[in-house]
Formats: sequence, C-alpha cells, structure tokens
Amino acid sequence: MNAPVNLDHAQLAASLPLDQIDPSQPQLFQDDTIHPYFARLRRDAPVHYTRESMFGPFWSVTRYKDIMTVEVNHKVFSSSSQFGGITIRDRAKELELPMFIAMDPPKHDIQRQAVQPIVAPGNLAKMEGIIRERVCTILDGLPRNETFNWVDKVSIELTVQMLATLFDFPQEDRRLLSYWSDCATAMPMPGGLIENEEQREKVFHEMAAYFIGLWNKRVNAAPAPDLISMMAHAEATRNMPPREFMGNLVLLIVGGNDTTRNSISGGVWFFHNNPGEYAKLRANPALVESAVPEIIRYQTPLAHMRRTALADFELQGQKIKEGDKVIMWYLSGNRDPEAIEEPERFIIDRARPRQHLSFGFGIHRCVGNRLAEMQLKILWEEILKRDLKIEVQGPPKRVLSAFVHGITELPVRVAG
Repeated sequence: MNAPVNLDHAQLAASLPLDQIDPSQPQLFQDDTIHPYFARLRRDAPVHYTRESMFGPFWSVTRYKDIMTVEVNHKVFSSSSQFGGITIRDRAKELELPMFIAMDPPKHDIQRQAVQPIVAPGNLAKMEGIIRERVCTILDGLPRNETFNWVDKVSIELTVQMLATLFDFPQEDRRLLSYWSDCATAMPMPGGLIENEEQREKVFHEMAAYFIGLWNKRVNAAPAPDLISMMAHAEATRNMPPREFMGNLVLLIVGGNDTTRNSISGGVWFFHNNPGEYAKLRANPALVESAVPEIIRYQTPLAHMRRTALADFELQGQKIKEGDKVIMWYLSGNRDPEAIEEPERFIIDRARPRQHLSFGFGIHRCVGNRLAEMQLKILWEEILKRDLKIEVQGPPKRVLSAFVHGITELPVRVAG
C-alpha cells in the first residue's frame, strides 16, 4: 500500500464526524485501510452506532474487554440464525442456514459435542505425523527461482488436504472444499465468484448432494473418527433437517479452511515486513510456539462475529435495544492497546501470545483452534529446517469482505 492512501485514511478517520463512520465497508478491508477507523472508534466511541450501511444499522464493539463482555453474555446476545446469525449480513428467512455456531444453548452445546472428539488431544497427536508428511511434500515440491502464488500452492493446498482428512473426503476432489468455502463467504456481486443468492443456494445444494452420498455410507457403517461419521452416529445430529445439515457443513468447511489458510499466507507477509522478527525465529526456532499465535492475532482471519440483542442492555454508557445488531470487531480488539502491549507491532516472543480474540471466546470459541495452530507450527518448523528463502515479490491481494479477513494472492519466489 502506498503512503498517500494510508495518510488519506488516517486523516479521514481522524476528521470524520463519529456518526459518519461506517467500519463495515468491505473496500476498507480489501485495501487494508480499516485500522485507522478502528483506532478512532476505540478511542472516542468504543460502542458505536452506524445508522446507515449496506448491511443496515448496527452497533460496533471495538475494545477487547467490551467484546469479551458481549461474547460471554449469550443470554442477552444471541448468535442464533433465527435472529440473524453470526455475520453482519442479514439473510432472508428462507435462506437461513442453521449451524451450531449460530445456535444458543442448549442445542449449540449438544451439537458441538458431536464433533468435538475430532480435535481431542489423542486424535491431534495422531494427525501430527500426517500433517508433517504433507507439509514436507508441499514444501519440497515448490518451484525454485520462479514467481508463484503462495496462497494457492501452500495455504490452500495444506488446508484442503487436512479438511479432506477430517471429513474422510476423497482427496482427488479436495479443491471442491475450498471452492465451497469461498462460495459460502463471498459477497454477491456481478462478475464475482457468487453473483447472487440464487447461485449460492445452487452451490450449497450441490455440496449437500455430494456429502449426502458420504453420509449414507457412514451411517450404515461402524462409527469412525471422521466428522461425517461422528455427525451421522451422534444422537444430536443424526436426524438434522436438510438446511441444518447444509449449515453445519458450511461451518465446518469454512472454520477448517479460512483461519488456517489466511494465517499461513499472512505469516509470510508479516515476516517479509519484519525481517528482524524472522531473524529472531531463525536464531531460535523454539520461538515458533509463540510466533504462531502472534501470526493468528496479527492476521485475525475473521474480522468480526455478530450477535443480536435479546433484551435491552447498557454497554459503555450506550443503550443497546432488544433486536439490535451488535458486531464484535475481533480485528479491532486484537489491536487494542489497553489489552495488548504495542498491538500494532508484530512481535513473535510476546509473554502472553495467546491473549487474542481470533478464535472467539466462551461457548463459541473455535473448536479447531489447536489443530489450526498445529498446522502453522509444523509448517514453520519445516520451513526453518530447510532454511527456505521465501522472497515476497509484491503485496498481497485481499478478499473484498468485512467478515473473512483473507488473502487471495501472495506472489513469492523461493530461491534455489
């Protein structure tokens, strides 16, 4: 990003009347110019109301401690799809996709427990060898001395291979998983991946038809340690209605894909911009333990989660009314200087590196957080072992979205 653009946004964020600030504009995330607006809101209006936006009116919660207040108070702040779900974008009632992250207790807890065993410590230990083998194959197969897209060859490839394993999904079709994930989160626009909601629904039905074939095989076989078998055999999920089945598939695919994929891409970009931190890591590879959560904090792969108020509630002196849309901006909370020391800096040896909001908090904390960290940890261990010289050739291209804080392209060259 060139300096004048950044300067313009810094000046604009500082000078705009508060009631004109709309932090939901997708272009600000794609251009990576959102941070000055969040800094202004944290300072002057940590609980802020936007009356008009492309997503309708909403409250922004931008400070770490206030996000935590909303996050843990699930009796007042609902994530249920029947009230609007977990993203700022409203869906028509007939297009609602119930999924356990978009449910309130007790149903949320029961459905979450059905898939929890996939990331139990014993199962993670078994996966470590598989992940390492795949990472080695991917890294050793990278082109040398030519420019390629790191996102495609490494970030997506590693995550879809892992997702396919979690679902016991045919590896030869694994790229369908990243396609479905991208379709689930894409903003509808002419010429885009998804042009309208009808097209998205068509993709969802194609995805469901594929998975129903897998489901029918698993439900008639002995229980197995994959996500489809776990859902097929668990009392809470074996008789899900079709849209709930689709919703939980979307949740598991997006959750297993976006966090890891975008942190893998972001890490390369952050080390490129902070060569001193990379020198620190090369000198002491054990720092990978704290570098991984710092990468995840600094990237914040999902910019926000949404809640809907079920009752009137006062937060930081602001009166949130029943029915209001409340957006917890994780991307802002992860840069809150009241909670994290020097949050704008990328520092791989922080004393408390896991003190971030990227995985959420409370009952909705990301079920696969340890698996995401394990994939990143192994990747950087193997990069360091090989002393790979990853040379970034240009700035990343980012996703046009106020929800997925993602990277679509990162041109790099590996010196041979």
